[in-house]
Amino acid sequence: MADNPPDYELADRMALTEPGQVRAIGHPLRTTILQLLHERAATVTELAAAVERPKSTVAHHVEVLTRAGLLRVVRTRKVRAIEERFYGRTARLFFVAAEPAPAGEEMPVDFNDFEVAARESAAAFEQRRLWGFIRHARISEDQASRFWDRMADLVAEFDRMPRSGETVYGFAIGIYPTDHPVLPVVE
Repeated sequence: MADNPPDYELADRMALTEPGQVRAIGHPLRTTILQLLHERAATVTELAAAVERPKSTVAHHVEVLTRAGLLRVVRTRKVRAIEERFYGRTARLFFVAAEPAPAGEEMPVDFNDFEVAARESAAAFEQRRLWGFIRHARISEDQASRFWDRMADLVAEFDRMPRSGETVYGFAIGIYPTDHPVLPVVE
């Protein structure tokens, strides 16, 4: 297993600027495929076995991700008379760009990572194996942006951790504006 997964070269970050890219990443099976490829490159056959879905279904979703520029063939090998393709991500982190969608197109609503994390973490909560914090602070937009950059670095560190153990852990992180009340300024 690679010390710095995955076992192929990829960019650190990629901005999703096209509506089709956001739609592609918003499907649960496709996000699972992308997560699996954080560990190493894999063939459609390996991915299908891991997600326990038909090879044809997985091949379709791999093709959608490839057309959207989120996956690419990172290597091939000859098996008998067939060339086997290993797919890998094009970036460690995908994010929806702040720029507006191209003219005449509408950017789909980004999937909600916290909704996914809430669903995934329910069993861990019941087993008392869920660790988390929530904090609120009145800070400037510039401070929030700089803090987000530090969180993205932490996500990158988590992504690069050597793979070991039997359990896959989820990691959710974010920052968002709220309508929490604030104390008046003391003069």
